[in-house]
Amino acid sequence: MDLELGSEYEAFRTEVAAFLRLAWPPKHIQDLPSAVAQFRQAAIARGYLYRGFPKRYGGSEQPADPMRARIIREAFGRVSAPKELEGPGVSMLAPTLLGRGAEWQKERFIGPTLRGEIVWCQGYSEPGAGSDLASLKTRGVLEGDEWVVTGQKLWTTMAHRADFMFALVRTEPEAPKHSGLSYLLIDMKQPGITVRPLKQMTGEREFNEVFLDGVRTPKDWIVGGRGEGWDVSRTTLKHERDTVGGATRTEAMFGRLVELARAAERDGDPALQRDDVRQELARIEAYVLAQRYSSYRQASMELAGAAPGLIGLLNKLNGTLIGHRIANLAQDLIADAGLSMPPVSRAENRGPEKWVNQIMGSLGVAIAGGASNIQRNVIAERGLGLPRDAGDRA
Repeated sequence: MDLELGSEYEAFRTEVAAFLRLAWPPKHIQDLPSAVAQFRQAAIARGYLYRGFPKRYGGSEQPADPMRARIIREAFGRVSAPKELEGPGVSMLAPTLLGRGAEWQKERFIGPTLRGEIVWCQGYSEPGAGSDLASLKTRGVLEGDEWVVTGQKLWTTMAHRADFMFALVRTEPEAPKHSGLSYLLIDMKQPGITVRPLKQMTGEREFNEVFLDGVRTPKDWIVGGRGEGWDVSRTTLKHERDTVGGATRTEAMFGRLVELARAAERDGDPALQRDDVRQELARIEAYVLAQRYSSYRQASMELAGAAPGLIGLLNKLNGTLIGHRIANLAQDLIADAGLSMPPVSRAENRGPEKWVNQIMGSLGVAIAGGASNIQRNVIAERGLGLPRDAGDRA
């Protein structure tokens, strides 16, 4: 494998670095919302952010180029410059609308979503439908020009702040369970919606349960056609899994773990002299490097117009497993600080106790975007062509 970027991409990397030196402001104003917004607009104008979105929807409309996208992510990450906004609206809904939405939906929703003017939540999981998502029971009935939606959603991230929800709803009750779902957009600021935050063991309240009692949404607020919700949702979940399983995120976590070990050394704990710590750091780094070079291979395949196939199915699961190993070693390194209450806000993240959120959060990542056991089934059945379990075929 040739890992040299070549003259074209080396020139592009130099260009991005020069832009960041000029456009990303000094540290004392980096947290100002106005400075962040101004920087993002400048980055969009230069073609560095929202590259896959047309300009008329608020993007920079650049040709697909996985290598340039990687160079941008890495360069922005090195200086902690703002990347594209995070959240289910930007990372999941906007790409889904771009691929499957009606033109009016793209024009109305994508631009404000990318700019952070409207916030979305994802209405998928239910009390009896998590990994087996197609078993969901929330119903949508068409009455005149409106869908009337009744049911409950669970583990709904940011529902307490959301303006809208994109939801899977059963609209064809007589159809097979995968064929009876539709993908609806719902205004969260209306009567009939009750949001109850769920307190996590970290003390945060990021997730919610949402009750929908006769909630109404216009007939044309459907993405795709009636009964096509399962196919549309698979597009959304792909974007979520790509976000959760990215190599850049894993490398950043490992870098923080190494710094934690060095900090323990400075504080008098000879962590890096312990054989078990050194061996585990080496093992984790091997996994991280394997994930990085796998991502290089996938980028090369994309550049050549080839689909990654089985390799791409492994990304989310590998990222989850590496995150677990990082969290386990971090828990060992922080020792008694692991008994502290985790900080609720980022402003409190000053001591080793900030790792408690990472340690606890690593358990949730194994569920987000498709539970790890479900991912293994997907790899086995779709990637390796193995038969489904006998119980599933019954």
